[in-house]
Amino acid sequence: MLVVVASHNPAKIDAVQRAFAAVFPRETLDLQPVRVPSGVKDQPDSDEETRRGAWNRARAARESHFAADAWVGLEGGLERIDGQWLASAWMVVIAADGREGQARTPTLPLPPQVTALVDAGEELGVANDRVFGSTNSKQGGGAFGLLTGGRMTRGGIYAQTLELALLPVVHDLWIADTER
Repeated sequence: MLVVVASHNPAKIDAVQRAFAAVFPRETLDLQPVRVPSGVKDQPDSDEETRRGAWNRARAARESHFAADAWVGLEGGLERIDGQWLASAWMVVIAADGREGQARTPTLPLPPQVTALVDAGEELGVANDRVFGSTNSKQGGGAFGLLTGGRMTRGGIYAQTLELALLPVVHDLWIADTER
């Protein structure tokens, strides 16, 4: 099964590998990472913009590599609620048969030190690295890993969310009665 992943981030690629392996355990997976534009800011600052970025990436991946079984777009972003920045991400899967799925990760509250750096214009990954004294955390456990002491990781959360995004792709419940 050829899956085109709209990212070169190792944490995201690993999440796609884990999710597809769990949902399609009998398939041999071939993941092909591609660089495609999100069409949104580098640091999306609303849930809607983050979701749109994931859809844009999945569609751009399909356009750049049409001969595949599935295309995956992943986009992390922020949203300010009641004065606090919350981090989350959207996962989008487009299957060759036209089925599409999407799901959103849980939201992660960000500490005031990280919030201040984001407010000053820093990207979340850079802000996390400065506050936690880490290096390139967004390609590792991410903010989830840093804040939970590794009990949760960006890749783990993304993999679980991708499994949910795959539900409309693998279950006929999402096919209209007229299509069955």
